[in-house]
Amino acid sequence: MKTVLCYGDSLTWGYNAEGPSRHAYQDRWPSVLQAELGTGAHVIPDGLNGRTTAFDDNLAGEDRNGARTLPVALGTHSPLDLVIIMLGANDMKPWIHGNAFVSRHGMARLAQIVRTHPYQLAAPAPKLIIVSPPAVSRTDNVDFAQAFAGGEGASQHLATQYAALAREIGCDFFDAGTVARTTPLDGVHLDTENTRAIGKALAPLVRRALDL
Repeated sequence: MKTVLCYGDSLTWGYNAEGPSRHAYQDRWPSVLQAELGTGAHVIPDGLNGRTTAFDDNLAGEDRNGARTLPVALGTHSPLDLVIIMLGANDMKPWIHGNAFVSRHGMARLAQIVRTHPYQLAAPAPKLIIVSPPAVSRTDNVDFAQAFAGGEGASQHLATQYAALAREIGCDFFDAGTVARTTPLDGVHLDTENTRAIGKALAPLVRRALDL
């Protein structure tokens, strides 16, 4: 059986702007991916609200720096056949940096970690899929509008930057914005239909990557 790690932020965790609450387990995109793949693969979700690609955010009780916590996830769940990384939305917060070009460098650091981590039992480095999250959208939610000020425009460039990075380092890329849109309830998160759409759309790419 193949093992897949889905490393991400609240979009992977399953944050539901309605409530707010958390999407039912079966509706989160890693769970939908698992259902699509069946028994040929084991999909492990590792989503943390507020996680960035490679930048500090000390406003929560957890370490949100994705580059700092990724080695622990890789070691915990290895051996791995594939790592899917969908991060960058929280980079769009102005106090993080709010720049898609900078997020590309953060994602490049994550890719480097995946490929050079000293995996136990001499396991080979897993394959990698970089996923750009759906762009931040306009919202009447005052708190989220302020927290992601400028993110609506900046996040539009994430897919282009990540696609270029994927070509440069030779890994697969998927633009989640081609199948999903963020909810106007907060401009950042996904409703049930859209988070499920990502899991379904990723399944063919994962099957090809793992020869399933």
